[in-house]
Amino acid sequence: MMPAGVAYMEVRRPCRIMMLVNPQSGRGQALQLFTGHIQGMLTEASVPYTLVITEHQNHARELVRKADLSQWDALVIMSGDGLLFEVINGLMDREDWQEAIQIPLGILPGGSGNALAASVHHYSQSPPAWNEELLLSCGFMLCKGLVGPLDLVSVHLASKQRLFSFLSLAWGFVADVDIESEKYRHVGAIRFLMGTLVRLASLRVYQGRLAYLPVKEIESDTKTRAPVDSLLPDLEQPVPDTWTVVKEEDFVLVLAIYQSHLAEDLWTVPGAMADDGLIHLFYVTAGISRPALLRLFLAMEKGGHLACGCPHLVYEKVKALRLEPITPQGMITVDGEVVEYGPVQAQIHPGIESCVSIQELHPSEDPAFVSTSGLGPPKTEKAGRL
Repeated sequence: MMPAGVAYMEVRRPCRIMMLVNPQSGRGQALQLFTGHIQGMLTEASVPYTLVITEHQNHARELVRKADLSQWDALVIMSGDGLLFEVINGLMDREDWQEAIQIPLGILPGGSGNALAASVHHYSQSPPAWNEELLLSCGFMLCKGLVGPLDLVSVHLASKQRLFSFLSLAWGFVADVDIESEKYRHVGAIRFLMGTLVRLASLRVYQGRLAYLPVKEIESDTKTRAPVDSLLPDLEQPVPDTWTVVKEEDFVLVLAIYQSHLAEDLWTVPGAMADDGLIHLFYVTAGISRPALLRLFLAMEKGGHLACGCPHLVYEKVKALRLEPITPQGMITVDGEVVEYGPVQAQIHPGIESCVSIQELHPSEDPAFVSTSGLGPPKTEKAGRL
């Protein structure tokens, strides 16, 4: 039973879906998985869709930037997390972004990591699932059509570029493994384990400065459709006195994540929710042994890494952060995509996007649910006890 006061909505019926599929994602089987498992589910549920096969990098971003969104009630991505990153930033590139970002987004796992799909499945309070079982679960929830709010994070790069992120910002070990394991993409999700073992063999330490704004400094979360980065100073200016500056400057990894899962089998933030308004900041300082770091990632499969008692692992809940690499070479990723290397800062924007399938409960199963319908993107009403 979900608590009163939580906002829910339901995609209009019949729901007109633009289904974006990246045939190259993961092991190159996304299209086959769609036709073999999802197509029949949508037909059985009488959900009309238009299938769009992406042809190159940023194809989806270009498409949604120019599309007439009034034709669609939801955009659904069947791929890894990278395609959703493209879609979100394409929506935010539009002149009418304030309306465009209200269109519900859906995710079906078709890549290697599938972090948001695993997180959405977790938020539904379903038992853990992987591979095709996870795909069927997400497909079933998509057909039910429930929608909930999703936090986004604005990320500022040194070049003044501003990106929007739904999953993570990473530097050091996590970013290295994510990108360097691309060569093992053909083996599926196990690529990350292979990449972890390879990187452990030659563990790197990165120098940099890290600062963050703790949650306690913000009294309330005001959800807004206009993501103004009021918490962030200019990248060339020092952080305010209310921020915490990390004393250590030697890191093995820095990871800011805003969902429960970093991959299908990495339950990184057991207590996270899609709209908790938090950046969950992890960092590991230099001095950790290779066996200890491996134990952390193995424990993360069941969300037990924070109970390992590792003195080099720090976890903080924050609203904003800044990372300034000193090491001249390295990689920074946003939602698993490589971005410009250099100073970067980010701020959370609670609940400004909507995600299909955040909750599994059906309106008839929860008296706190208030169903709404109508033309265009669905409106949200406050739920209350009937």
